[in-house]
Amino acid sequence: MLGQLPPIMDPNVLVGSSNADDAGVYRINGDTAAVLTVDFFTPIVDDPYMFGAIAAANSLSDVYAMGGRPVVSLNVAMFPEDPDFFPVLKQIIQGGIDKMAEAGVPIIGGHTIKDKEPKFGFMVMGLIHPDNILDNAKARPGDAIVLTKPIGTGIISTGIKAGRVGEDAIAEFTRSMAALNRRAGEIMVQVGVSTATDVTGFGLLGHLNEVLSASRVKANIFASRVPFFTDAEKLTAQNVVPGGTIANLKNYGPFVKWAGNVSEVHKILLNDAQTSGGLLIFVPRENLERLSRLIEEEGILAAHIGDVTEGALIAEGRISVEA
Repeated sequence: MLGQLPPIMDPNVLVGSSNADDAGVYRINGDTAAVLTVDFFTPIVDDPYMFGAIAAANSLSDVYAMGGRPVVSLNVAMFPEDPDFFPVLKQIIQGGIDKMAEAGVPIIGGHTIKDKEPKFGFMVMGLIHPDNILDNAKARPGDAIVLTKPIGTGIISTGIKAGRVGEDAIAEFTRSMAALNRRAGEIMVQVGVSTATDVTGFGLLGHLNEVLSASRVKANIFASRVPFFTDAEKLTAQNVVPGGTIANLKNYGPFVKWAGNVSEVHKILLNDAQTSGGLLIFVPRENLERLSRLIEEEGILAAHIGDVTEGALIAEGRISVEA
């Protein structure tokens, strides 16, 4: 769909849609650029307050992934024209308000429309220096690849709908999605990294592929190093898998070279469509230890799941996955 957009002629547009980046970036002056993103979706959890909080965390994540500092937001809400739903909507909105307050980001307005199915999210604007943008074209051979949240939200969400997930696993998955990527983003900027992206609807391998394609490099990923949510592997083995995940597996298959010892379960999980996932950080090897230590001191996951290798002139086999 974005391929139908007209070419960008404005020289102040520093990042557009051409490399599938997390957010657009527009230069205001020599020292300041605006980071712009919008995201909304249907409920991912049953708790309306947590749905609002997750929607806010997810929307903010794109700015953190670009290395920016979110400063202001606008609310986007769609909901049924049913008075009985209004108390639920109030809880959803409150969850978003509280999460934005945690991030230090004021909500200055928004837009609502009537819809049969509720949808909720935010437009977020951040600020960044034009020289410090972590766009998708900046990964380099030798970079270590670090993931900051477990994988499997799509699988777990589908398992919840099927009544196959326990309360502890639901709490873990909800807590992770509602957690801000703020501190991990601040630390990576402090330490110095090549680039970053956040893991959302296209899955781990899909978002990895976007960075590798824009940067013209390859990567090796080790499935055994990738953290998964409790019950995610069991549910996948039981074929409790959402359609978006299956679509990712098909769409990104041409870019992946699977080692013979990678299980079918892990192939699916590495393509699982995520909501409010973690940051995927590409860090020069000399900065890996410090980055991991500082992130883990904050109680945040810092899993070194693979490495960037030599340049890639062809798309096939851009990602090599071993067990």
